[in-house]
Amino acid sequence: MEGLGATDDRVPPLVAAMRRLLPPLVRLMLRHRFTFPQLSALLKEIYVDVAARELESQGARQTDSQVSLMTGVHRKDVRRLRNEPPRVDAIPATASRGSQVALRWMTTPPYQDDAGHPLPLPRTPATAHGPSFNALVESISKDVRPRAILEELLQLGVAELDSEGRVCLRVEGFVPEAGFDEKAFYFGRNARDHLATAAHNLLGEKPALFERSVYYENLTLDSVRELEELSNLLAMDALRAVNRRGADLRRRDAERVDAHFRMTLGAYFFRGVKDPKDAGPR
Repeated sequence: MEGLGATDDRVPPLVAAMRRLLPPLVRLMLRHRFTFPQLSALLKEIYVDVAARELESQGARQTDSQVSLMTGVHRKDVRRLRNEPPRVDAIPATASRGSQVALRWMTTPPYQDDAGHPLPLPRTPATAHGPSFNALVESISKDVRPRAILEELLQLGVAELDSEGRVCLRVEGFVPEAGFDEKAFYFGRNARDHLATAAHNLLGEKPALFERSVYYENLTLDSVRELEELSNLLAMDALRAVNRRGADLRRRDAERVDAHFRMTLGAYFFRGVKDPKDAGPR
């Protein structure tokens, strides 16, 4: 199997890209005492897993020797890792329940205003059949008490109570301000899909996936903050529109046997001081 040799002209640009990509991850890991030996062990496991999947997708033999040759991981380690039971990283329960509540809140008419924004909800119905937070939770599951869900969302900073005691969705999407497990889950999922999109395009796979950005430097902090506010408004409009349509399509596709695809649309805004080592576009 052909690999990337030391003289391959694709390696230096890829190394340069990794030097720019990895420092934020290393900073995060250092803050949480995630050491290099731990990362090395994790990378070894992932290299073996991804290589085996690549060989399978190409219809090639998935022997320990082939995986070792492809990855540079010693064959003894390849054999050990391939014999271990597969790991299943569970979604934090609060993230799963909270995201369902937020999705229903943002996409179901009884819980929205005329502009499609999530309404502040009383804990219990103000009228016989009016919307309420309790009814919202019970429309998803009757196995969990609405009060428990409310306490979780309040603790995570996703919801708040207004002066009338109504429950308000603080962010239009489930991005908790507190709760490390929940934030780590969304960090992994969203960053993975962004990197997968960029890697898909860099590998020249077709059709290319949408990935664009706007870059400016030599700006004042006030100018950056103005652009940040504009970006937040425009991005949220786009996310709301796709979220509403996605909910409609998921309901439509619920019974179809070929409904096994997924999608992610992300938006982000980075603000920081210009790095003199960054040879990015001018």
